[in-house]
Amino acid sequence: MSTILIVDDSATVREMVSGILKKGGLNVIEAINGTEAQDKIQAQVPDLVVTDIVMPEMNGYELCRWIKNNPISKDVPVIMCTSKGEDFDRYWGMKQGADAYIAKPFRPVELMKTIKQLLKT
Repeated sequence: MSTILIVDDSATVREMVSGILKKGGLNVIEAINGTEAQDKIQAQVPDLVVTDIVMPEMNGYELCRWIKNNPISKDVPVIMCTSKGEDFDRYWGMKQGADAYIAKPFRPVELMKTIKQLLKT
């Protein structure tokens, strides 16, 4: 079973995304910001990370750069799932190394489809 790390400072969003992923048969771990996510990744490298961008302490762009520059996690796919839906935000997210970018509000089917595609690679 694949393990997905959800990184979002909103408890509501974490709970909602976690529920969707668990229904899809995935194992879920959670972090409230990029700093906590770093600790969780160093303890157990997940199969994929779903992160918000706007968070305290360390934002999603910084986290994505850290994941992609870290030898233990560089191959972990990163999905940015955020309310920042402008073309520039999407461009910047992909420039940081994100493998996919989903704007909120999103359809649960879209999120699961993206995760399944990235886990097959």
